[in-house]
Amino acid sequence: MSNHRLLRILPACLTGAILLSACSNMDLGNAGAKTEATGSAGGSNSTNANATLEHCDRSLGTLAIIEDTSAPWYGVLTGQYKLGSTVPVLKLLVQQSNCFVVVERGRGLTGVLGERALQQSGELRNNSNFGKGKIVSADYGLNPSITFSNNNAGGAGASVAGLFGGLGGVVAGLAGNINSKEASTLLNLVDNRSGVQVAAAEGSAKSTDFGAIGKLFGNSAAGSAGGYSNTAEGKVIVAAFTDSYNNIVRAVKNYHAQSVAGGLGTGGQLAVQGDGDNGTPVPSKKKTAKRPSPQ
Repeated sequence: MSNHRLLRILPACLTGAILLSACSNMDLGNAGAKTEATGSAGGSNSTNANATLEHCDRSLGTLAIIEDTSAPWYGVLTGQYKLGSTVPVLKLLVQQSNCFVVVERGRGLTGVLGERALQQSGELRNNSNFGKGKIVSADYGLNPSITFSNNNAGGAGASVAGLFGGLGGVVAGLAGNINSKEASTLLNLVDNRSGVQVAAAEGSAKSTDFGAIGKLFGNSAAGSAGGYSNTAEGKVIVAAFTDSYNNIVRAVKNYHAQSVAGGLGTGGQLAVQGDGDNGTPVPSKKKTAKRPSPQ
């Protein structure tokens, strides 16, 4: 092909490429883009919730989700993995389960209080009905934490190379693209009036990424593995929190309050040295032999 002909064809090719790139197929609600926290919630009803999510026939109280943003795990979550707060996902799970009524104690509360400030300043209409005594108290606090999260829990790699002789290098290279993402999470449920922890639950999740193993079987196999070939770390963390919350619900469904003889916080049953003691051991009393009575 001559240079002149190429110069005539090139603009048309570039124009076609630009037009094609402008065409996108946006698939709303794509299953591959979802996490384990699916669907929606409105009041006590939910739609398209995860089928494995625990559910309660009646709510057990109001609940606020309190996230410790100063904890090391939060820095890893937002810094290393570039993920956001765990609170929105947990709010969705809690409301869908109908086990607790969620009350706002995060950034949304700033907006709530801001409306009251506007009312007090006289900026709102007279019938706005933002008076005192309307905010609902939180009976319980739910505290999330991530115990650990590993975005490459290990490929097969060299451990399988020796099993395939001369093909070991090829197999090891492909197996090295098989890695697992793991996460372990904790949820603590605290009674806000007493400060007593009423439930705690661990959760975990693991996802295996197949990577280049599809090349062993051609493009069709690689495409079928695509749903697992690039699992986001965030999806594994959401799955682990879903597992944690399910375990919390199972625990509170079988809840029996702990009790201490004499009442909680009245001293306990494990005796310790008192404040007035100086640390000197109390001398033991010597037993004296009884004298025989005179006849």
